[in-house]
Amino acid sequence: MKNTIELTLKVWRQKISEDKGKFETYEVKDIDTSMSFLEMLDVLNEKLTLEGDEPIAFDHDCREGVCGMCGAIVNGEAHGPQKATTLCQLHMRKFKNKDTVVIEPWRAKGFPVIKDLVVDRGSFDRIIAAGGYISVKTGSAPEANNQPIKHENAELAFDAAACIGCGACVAACPNASAMLFTSAKISHLNLLPQGQLEAKERVVQMVEKMDEEGFGNCSNEYECEAACPKEISVSNIARMNREYRDAKFSV
Repeated sequence: MKNTIELTLKVWRQKISEDKGKFETYEVKDIDTSMSFLEMLDVLNEKLTLEGDEPIAFDHDCREGVCGMCGAIVNGEAHGPQKATTLCQLHMRKFKNKDTVVIEPWRAKGFPVIKDLVVDRGSFDRIIAAGGYISVKTGSAPEANNQPIKHENAELAFDAAACIGCGACVAACPNASAMLFTSAKISHLNLLPQGQLEAKERVVQMVEKMDEEGFGNCSNEYECEAACPKEISVSNIARMNREYRDAKFSV
């Protein structure tokens, strides 16, 4: 026998970027607790469509917690109440019957709202384009043992590369800072020998592009690390700051 709950949803609705937007209230019933959060929104959207109303727009793709497309603030928390979990992997068993759930988009100057819960995260793409690449020959994969890499650096780079670019760090930060995202993208290249050729140029260009996109600065609140579904460490921010200082001001 399946467990079901009913919820009151307060969802942010905004037709276009220029619209002021507002919260709309919806009642959903017979929600299977084994559903994911996005499946619950699918049920609501089917109901709205059948009633002739506009369905709620939200980002999604893989629904497996790896693509970084989904994301919303749920009761004040980026991706909802479960730690190290994307919105698409959040299940309705985390909520109680008769709960009121408030759902709104990421809030940041660098993430303008497109519609409802959908925001434009093109700023992240532009930060990566500013320096998130390496100059290597394309073709067949090189022999893995040709370039020895310290085990510690390999582990740190691997951890940083786990970033999926969802934007939860920005949404959770009181300054709407993108420093956790940017530092992760810098670290996973700068820690490896293949990334050394552009290392100094990379950190300067990506940090300055981040600032240009309108993101705030880091004030060591640690909210970004707490909200990150891949648990990216704020130690990457400290590494990025050191590398930026050395690249920009060292003689």
